[in-house]
Amino acid sequence: MDNISGKGCEQLIPFSERKSCEEIERSIITKYRKTIWKNFIKSIREFDLVEAGDKVAVAISGGKDSLLMAKLFQELKRHKKVEFDVEFIAMDPGYHKSIRELLMDNCNHLNIPIHIFDSEIFKIADKIAKDYPCYMCAKMRRGALYNKAQELGCNKLALGHHYNDVIETTLLNLLYTGNFSTMLPKLKSSNFAGLELIRPLYHIEESSIIGFTESNGIWPLNCACMVAAKKTGTKRHEMKDLIMNLKENIKNVDKSIFRATQNVNMDGILGWKKEGESYSYLDFYDEEE
Repeated sequence: MDNISGKGCEQLIPFSERKSCEEIERSIITKYRKTIWKNFIKSIREFDLVEAGDKVAVAISGGKDSLLMAKLFQELKRHKKVEFDVEFIAMDPGYHKSIRELLMDNCNHLNIPIHIFDSEIFKIADKIAKDYPCYMCAKMRRGALYNKAQELGCNKLALGHHYNDVIETTLLNLLYTGNFSTMLPKLKSSNFAGLELIRPLYHIEESSIIGFTESNGIWPLNCACMVAAKKTGTKRHEMKDLIMNLKENIKNVDKSIFRATQNVNMDGILGWKKEGESYSYLDFYDEEE
């Protein structure tokens, strides 16, 4: 099958030799307890991502991140650390038949009961944004997931963005749009009243997710988009390469970028935006003694 394994997951063991669901679940709280489970719990607690009475829609694309996230939510519910309900939703935006079959097989093997629904987002995104369909596709997919979450009575939608996504987004915004902003761990939907988007993998590094996927013999989907597959490398891949190069000369540069998003010195910047309003340090300059 073409375009199946995720970027960075080239060392997968044969599909027929993947570990059992029980072994995979056990590895979360044994082998990957420190790098995955504890960081998942850290994200949940630090940002109040899951609270008593919540009903969370866990979005599953079939990629390495979302499959792990689904298992983490099952583990969280099993440990009864907080009383909440969960629904697992997966959208078929126009996959090839073999890709959809792999998604279903992975979820069946991992004992993830999914609500799968169809759309034609790949086709629509290619038609209205042919040169660069990825942004439009992501926007439409999120809207479709919000709709499904609302239909199922959920008040939160969980997406599988991880620690490295946060860093890459920060650099993308800085270098390509000239603003300092990042990917937040949770935010309220502006178009779907009562719904929040949450990112429970916020503190989990991609290398740990790749290790979990490879060692357990899981074959994840990439984005599986045959439109994007024909395009050149994305800006996000450029950021991955940039960070990798920076780490050769600057120790823990990725951690420094992450910390910078939590340590903004408002006394040392020229301007900022809040709730749509722009401010300059000069607006407050004369107030300083």
